[in-house]
Amino acid sequence: MLIDQFKLMLKKPAYNSSYRSFLQYIHIDGPMLSFLFILSIIGLFILYSASNKNWHTIESRFMHLGISFVIMLCFAQIPPISLQRSALWVYLTGFILLLTVAFIGHIGKGGQRWLNFGFMHFQPSELMKLAIPLILAWYYHKTHLPLNFRSAFIAIPLIFVPAIITAKQPDLSTAALLMISGLSILFLAGISLRFLMACFAFLICCLPFAWYALHEYQRQRILTFFDPEQDPLGKGYHIIQSKIAVGSGGLFGKGWLNGTQSNLHFLPEHSTDFIFAVVGEEFGFIGNILLISLYMFIVIRGLSITLNAQDTFSRLLAGSITFTFFTSFFINMGMVTGIVPVMGIPLPLISYGGSSMVTMMASFGILMSIQTHRKLVTT
Repeated sequence: MLIDQFKLMLKKPAYNSSYRSFLQYIHIDGPMLSFLFILSIIGLFILYSASNKNWHTIESRFMHLGISFVIMLCFAQIPPISLQRSALWVYLTGFILLLTVAFIGHIGKGGQRWLNFGFMHFQPSELMKLAIPLILAWYYHKTHLPLNFRSAFIAIPLIFVPAIITAKQPDLSTAALLMISGLSILFLAGISLRFLMACFAFLICCLPFAWYALHEYQRQRILTFFDPEQDPLGKGYHIIQSKIAVGSGGLFGKGWLNGTQSNLHFLPEHSTDFIFAVVGEEFGFIGNILLISLYMFIVIRGLSITLNAQDTFSRLLAGSITFTFFTSFFINMGMVTGIVPVMGIPLPLISYGGSSMVTMMASFGILMSIQTHRKLVTT
């Protein structure tokens, strides 16, 4: 009964039939496209202010958006059955490329994370954000659900081996998202409470070893999270200035382009990881709520697509994509406001950067494929 009521809540609004037919013909979900387009436009205005009116940054963002939307459209054309058949090969390709990075990877920004193909730099860990949910959804769609201990245990190496390799690059934020994307599949597939408790106990036992496996700057981030005031001009500077920016915005903010923390360069990384602090300073609490609401509209649409998916593979894949997107913006907002440690996860479609945006839009293309191809099959 509750699921039926939730489906009615998420039911799409009525559109003009010709408009709906055209979008279905090109495999585009109208509500999702609208939310993504609005968020992208808002992101341009925010980034223009955060980058101190740098038109070169905006031109680069236009290019990233254009490429990302084209990739989204391309992925939307791929039927879920084709994704299902290619899941194993996508995973193997991504894993091989991830191993290749350790030997001949391009070094930049303090890590060895990219492959240099001459005309572009490619980050294989971004491909694994899609490959892990694909391989697990492919495997579990043939398995009797809910999961038993044996079927759940098979996912552990498929998730954690790529995550550990990514963390060694070092790229702890992407490694965390890889684990989240995979573990969300287990949760959606009905993981048993016994297995969940066993995993939790295992992680508790591994914490002392994991602490010494971290790089020094990663340990400092965790310590700073608990007490940023211990080094206010050093390790704790980022989060302290971020809280000042968010708090100084008040209810309605200082106005677009009037943020002092970013314009006077008190706030580090104000166009990338800490851009949400710029939103809080310039648009205040109301602006933050509106931005969060827009993100939640996208999440709700993703949940709607998940609930209405036609098979287990599509439901697991759509649910994992939606949950990973939610986690991405939740962690970014959390680290900016000091409720989670700084992890370097960008704010989706707002922060400057291209590689993570391309992967995310490819994910939304898969969501649209699941929705539109379901309609073609059932009509």
